[in-house]
Amino acid sequence: MNRSTSYELICSYMPQSVRAPMQRVQQEWANLTDEIRLRVNRPISLVIKGEIRYLCNDGSLQSNPDSAGCCVIRKNEIDSIVAALCRFSVHSCTRELTEAFFTIENGVRVGVGGTYSSSKCGVIKYVNSLNFRIAREVIGCAHELYQRIFASGLRSVLICGGVNSGKTTLLRDLCRLCGNSYKVALIDERSELAASVSGVPTNDIGTQTDLLEGCRRSEGIVTAIRTLSPQIIFSDEISTEEDAGAILQGSGCGVNFAATIHAKSINDLTNRLAAQKLLSEGVFDYAVLLESSGVPGKIKEIRRLSRNV
Repeated sequence: MNRSTSYELICSYMPQSVRAPMQRVQQEWANLTDEIRLRVNRPISLVIKGEIRYLCNDGSLQSNPDSAGCCVIRKNEIDSIVAALCRFSVHSCTRELTEAFFTIENGVRVGVGGTYSSSKCGVIKYVNSLNFRIAREVIGCAHELYQRIFASGLRSVLICGGVNSGKTTLLRDLCRLCGNSYKVALIDERSELAASVSGVPTNDIGTQTDLLEGCRRSEGIVTAIRTLSPQIIFSDEISTEEDAGAILQGSGCGVNFAATIHAKSINDLTNRLAAQKLLSEGVFDYAVLLESSGVPGKIKEIRRLSRNV
């Protein structure tokens, strides 16, 4: 699965007025696109290698949002895209509109901005922005990490980095490598890692990997421990005390974990509430610190956390 395929997929969700200029973009730039951002009454922007470019009607990309010919998206166009994301059944997408994101084919995540309703469940009622974020399957990017940490057996590892540092991409490939040698359970709450279509993974997650998707991380971890007898559990973006509690439960049962967390440094990591108990209990053997978004997936440091390794 490549980025050009995902770019074309995103085009299919757009009304013709937006799809046409997007399809005029040079293939080279389409292939390098990481995000497509739509904001009501403002120019459509593409994020390419960390730089923002504005889409023009002729398919050119400009650095100035005030450039002549920039495509400005309207509210009715945003609404038509949301309808397509909901498969034209908004009432069936309460969870997505509550949690402010959709996940579509190829693992593309669509962040939603807007106005929440005043109801108890709090769903987004008026959408004013969408961010299509293209997921990348980079086969082999975790090979070095696998060799350095897992060559002598399973370990528990916490992958740390900031936004767009490549945490998820690295975790996905590490899951593939471990899943070819060990019994793995992958908890894919946002359907970004496996990029499933009708429950079937389209990304390579390993031959011995069992997938639990669409459930909350903490629930998925507990379910996997009870029913799938994994040797190691993979999960993206641990962030809550519930996540930490489930991981502690699994660690107590002898299960290893590989997970990501938003932290730019060891100091940042130790200040995360979700990580403090896990670190104090020695759940993770290693912390892998990634470089900034400018070099996604590049390892800056591997820090040993446990005396047992």
